[in-house]
Amino acid sequence: MTGRADTPGSRDRIWWHRTLRLAAIVLGMWAVFGFAVHGLVVPLNTMVIAGFPLGFYMAAQGSLIAFVVLVFWFSARQDRIDREAGVAEPDPAREELPQ
Repeated sequence: MTGRADTPGSRDRIWWHRTLRLAAIVLGMWAVFGFAVHGLVVPLNTMVIAGFPLGFYMAAQGSLIAFVVLVFWFSARQDRIDREAGVAEPDPAREELPQ
């Protein structure tokens, strides 16, 4: 006897819920790095790193680095969610293409 969690519809709902939760987390982190960090520029400018005020560095470089890391983290996490749900695209590097 199969439980409710084993039905295809419930697996799709679980996958969609996990995908939406990941998207919400990424959007929240994007907002923090895009807006909140820049709102703290004036207090951060009291610290100097390599001759530049920390607020300037965070606005010019820190947020961009965080965005790039965020994109790669999101991609890896979404790929893992897709693989666990069985909806991932075949990976030619892993020789998963149909013959």
